[in-house]
Amino acid sequence: MSERPVVVIPSDDPAQCQGSPWIEKLKERADVRLFTGRPGCMEEQIARVADATAIINSRSYIEWKSGTLAQLAALKFITVCGIGTDSIDLEAARSRGVLVSNIPGKTAPVVAEHALGLIMAAAKRAAYYTSELRAGNWVKKDGVFLRGKTVGILGTGNIGAETARLCRAIGMNVVAWTFNPSDERARDLGVEYVELDDLLRRSDVVSIHVRLSPQTTGLIGKRELGLMKEGAILANLARGPVVDEHALIEALNSGRLGAAALDVFGEEPLPADHPLLSCEQVVLTPHVADMTPEGLELLNQGVVENVLAFLDGKPQNVVN
Repeated sequence: MSERPVVVIPSDDPAQCQGSPWIEKLKERADVRLFTGRPGCMEEQIARVADATAIINSRSYIEWKSGTLAQLAALKFITVCGIGTDSIDLEAARSRGVLVSNIPGKTAPVVAEHALGLIMAAAKRAAYYTSELRAGNWVKKDGVFLRGKTVGILGTGNIGAETARLCRAIGMNVVAWTFNPSDERARDLGVEYVELDDLLRRSDVVSIHVRLSPQTTGLIGKRELGLMKEGAILANLARGPVVDEHALIEALNSGRLGAAALDVFGEEPLPADHPLLSCEQVVLTPHVADMTPEGLELLNQGVVENVLAFLDGKPQNVVN
């Protein structure tokens, strides 16, 4: 076993860390092992990281649950390439002395721009018109003029705050909801905090940016969708399980909800026969909100800085 710490990237598919100058910088301090393909089974996943001191989890589909962590005696640190840590059993990691870090805030402008792009595409029926034109149909329906409309932001962390700023920039009114509102935060963000039901009733667009937790799983279900304005747009940039997809599909197919703009899903990759794909008024992207060259390098910088801080005995952005 090497005397230098071993840092493993167990799956870099699609490519993110490959060729990054930040990963090259990390090689000055550690033995870095990067796997470009997905593990074929759990045994292969464990074998890849068997002697790892640290893991860079660049893809959320690689999960680190209690039974898996118990087999990794050398492991001391995991960093995710983003904010969400739902792929890791944080309590099991803590009990085994494994620190877990994330990257808060770095890619907020990138993700927020994607959120606004999805909202604009849904409001202007971009995906619908593209599909109709490809089918040889010249059809026209009313779109949504967003200026002067109200957007409700669920979750006002870094991404939610930046999304609110962008929406204000195109002339939208902004209301927001969070578990811990404050007058000071409202002034800083230029938003009005309201109760969740009030936000749903008032908003022409609802944009979701909360982290996934037991409190937020199923946060938007049939009741909540029923409170929204007829013809409203729902955008989800958080995690798929925050929204009850069955209720969402029902609301879309009934025509009560105007459109959905989604970057995240309850099951990823999205199955080819998923009923969301048959909904007429949806704009869908495959969990790629931060996948621009700039966004990926910000994430690569973040994970390397997290690993280096851990190796220096000064861990940062620890979530457990």
